[in-house]
Amino acid sequence: MANQDVSETFRPPAVDRSHSGSRGGSIGMVLLVALALVGAAVGLLLIGRNNATPYILALLALLAMVGVFSLFALATDILRVGGRDGAHPMLQAVVDEAVDGLLITDPRGRVIYANAAYLDLVDARDTDDVRPIERVFIGDPDVSEAVYRLLKAAREGRRAQEEVRVTGLKGRPVSWLRLRVSPLRDGKRFGELTVWGVTDVSRDRERQENIFQELQHAIDYLDHAPAGFFSVDAKGELRYINATLATWLDHDLAQVGSGGLMLSDIVSGNGASLLTTLGAAPGEVRTELMDVDFKTRTGRTLPVRLFHKVAFGADGTPGASRTLVLNRAQDRAGEGAADDTQRSAEVRFMRFFQSTPMAIAAVDKNGKISRSNSLFARLFPSTTKDADSRSILAVVSDRDRAALEAAIRSAAAGQSEIAPVDASLTGNGGDRWGRFYVSPVKEDDTETAIVYVLDTTSQRVTENQRDQAEKMKSVGQLAGGIAHDFNNVLSAIMMATDFLLNAHKPTDPSFQDIMQIKQNANRAASLVRQLLAFSRRQTLRPQVIDLGETLSDLGMLLKRLLGERVTLDVKHARDLWPVKADISQFEQVIVNLAVNARDAMPNGGKLSIRTANVTAAEAAKFNYTGMPAADYVLVETVDNGTGIPPDIIGKIFDPFFSTKEVGKGTGLGLSTVYGIIKQTGGFVYPESEVGQGTTFRIFLPRHVPGIEETNVETLPETTSPAIAPFQPAAAAATVAVAAAPAAKPAPAADLTGHGTILLVEDEEGLRALNARGLTSRGYTVLEAGNGVEAMEVFAENGGKVDLVVSDVVMPEMDGPTLLKELRQKNPELKIIFVSGYAEEAFEKSLPKGQQFNFLAKPFTLKQLIAQVKETMAG
Repeated sequence: MANQDVSETFRPPAVDRSHSGSRGGSIGMVLLVALALVGAAVGLLLIGRNNATPYILALLALLAMVGVFSLFALATDILRVGGRDGAHPMLQAVVDEAVDGLLITDPRGRVIYANAAYLDLVDARDTDDVRPIERVFIGDPDVSEAVYRLLKAAREGRRAQEEVRVTGLKGRPVSWLRLRVSPLRDGKRFGELTVWGVTDVSRDRERQENIFQELQHAIDYLDHAPAGFFSVDAKGELRYINATLATWLDHDLAQVGSGGLMLSDIVSGNGASLLTTLGAAPGEVRTELMDVDFKTRTGRTLPVRLFHKVAFGADGTPGASRTLVLNRAQDRAGEGAADDTQRSAEVRFMRFFQSTPMAIAAVDKNGKISRSNSLFARLFPSTTKDADSRSILAVVSDRDRAALEAAIRSAAAGQSEIAPVDASLTGNGGDRWGRFYVSPVKEDDTETAIVYVLDTTSQRVTENQRDQAEKMKSVGQLAGGIAHDFNNVLSAIMMATDFLLNAHKPTDPSFQDIMQIKQNANRAASLVRQLLAFSRRQTLRPQVIDLGETLSDLGMLLKRLLGERVTLDVKHARDLWPVKADISQFEQVIVNLAVNARDAMPNGGKLSIRTANVTAAEAAKFNYTGMPAADYVLVETVDNGTGIPPDIIGKIFDPFFSTKEVGKGTGLGLSTVYGIIKQTGGFVYPESEVGQGTTFRIFLPRHVPGIEETNVETLPETTSPAIAPFQPAAAAATVAVAAAPAAKPAPAADLTGHGTILLVEDEEGLRALNARGLTSRGYTVLEAGNGVEAMEVFAENGGKVDLVVSDVVMPEMDGPTLLKELRQKNPELKIIFVSGYAEEAFEKSLPKGQQFNFLAKPFTLKQLIAQVKETMAG
């Protein structure tokens, strides 16, 4: 370098002003020692010659000892001659002759020390021409700014470094200097010192510039090479793509370099899975040759051949890859017709092989995979990790592995007709299913069979949903039919017990037996109501309610039901939307869920009930099958109980399904919840994990005035296979009634009346009991067995009927048809329908605008009389 040439001709000495003005000893100490010796001599003269002899000998001995020890100190370099501030000669020489320039300045900016290299760099003519760095480069604005930053760092007690470009230094056009600064404390003499280091890095900069230029040339060559290149990170994002490949794919190279382009954006179909799911041993570098289809920005297909190289980390995960891309269409140009035909056929086959919607793999007789297509790599990424795991048997569950293994053995034996194997798949979480078709091939030992795999998960889910829907529909129809007939029987029993209770006093020995019959009839009626709730054929009286207020009113009842060992935590969201539901039935839902949660926490726990508004966008995020995106009010019950096993979660809404001991539950608790929520137009979904607890989410449609809601009949679905550990509730309605606080008895009402009632009932025994009860309260009763008889009786009495009490389902003419006929003769005629079915089951068959009252079976004599009197009074 130029500065080295100058230093050979002129090497100025180092400048050291750290000792200027100082001396090697102290005059005060010399005078003090002289005065001490004079004083000692005068003292000896005063005490006399004879007496001074011992003292003189002692003083001489002391001086001799001091002299001897001083000689030893000088010999061992403990004591030095020449001053206490002297530096070690070797250290001083090293600093003076250092290659890098070294400068030390005091707080006032004065130069304390500068070595020869610094003097050479700043081209100092003599030692008096030494200037601090800020004065050397005062004429260069860029360097002055850097020096200012370094001075500021030194004042703040920090070390700092800058590289500056200097022009005209020592006659050179351009030089690069590295300036370093470090604060230094030098005791009391100079205080805070600043140490500057100056290094000439011009040659290093020239070398870097040369390397950069060579790298730029290489990049230019790579960009315009006749082949494409790209690099992908482990996440599948393109880190580099050359200009040739960008041109092939119609992409702007500048936009590609800005990031955001994924491998799946340029690879057609499932080809990206082949590149991102490769596996190998830790630290291995793997290169694969494959034919895939790229896609251009406009969607056109580009057949290419890839040389894909990927290095794997210490944990076996793939790192960044580098890939060479050859355009297959250009490769075929200029070849012979035979070669062109053969290569075209090969390309077409590879495109078919990689793009087919069926996963394909070639295996040996043991099921080891020798090659596979891109869809197979995407569905089963675990088979591409390393050689030991590349077995097709590893993709199926243990229970189905033997069937697939037998099919592969049959193919290896040359058997052509092999039945497909339906198997449960492993990996990717959740329940997945596939159908495997195995075909034999006549190849070497590495390929004895071709296995084709179809993912049948969605088909299985659809079939299960359809089967479940049909099962629930059949059970619902059966439950509804049984409930209707059973209600007629219960109505007769309850009416007869009311007559018996009226005829017997409480002191009668038979009174308690009759009460026992009535209580069991009421219990049976409760079970029938739950069956009707499940089959969604019960009568609902929906009204607009605030769920927050409803749950608050239930608080005391729920605490009594849960007991002292279970903590209840109710949290309401603010400004809950209104919903339209039957308040008593909704309370029944919450009670049933609370009883189930209590039974799932035998050792105590916590039940949380939360409410929230759920917008349509939030509902879509839940991704529950069957629930459309809309505004809902969410009611969520969360317990930390035992949880529901996965093999039971799909059965919890089935009627009469229970995991409780015999006699401790009917299995209708959750089926009642399901029926009520579905009939209200909502949705209920359970989620659970064994040993962790259960969550039930109830979504009720937001009520908007003026908009009529539509009930959606769908089956409950779950998003997770591991769902709630939960025990279906017992007859919670009975429990709720038993736990409810006793109310004050209301004063007895006057249920007597007068008027003519036409009683229409196809059950003769029940009709007789109802007629007897109405007659006993003062009414005139006309009886008919069906609608046709009722029309005849109505005509015989000249239409002088005040009220019609009619069953709904009857032979020959049902209740709605009877209503239409009677209203034609008397539009003001009042009517009460009684039925074991829900009101909605026949309401649609009535003409619009018709007014009627409804009484659900089974009912007591008191309920019938009260409904009749209320209707008669208008």
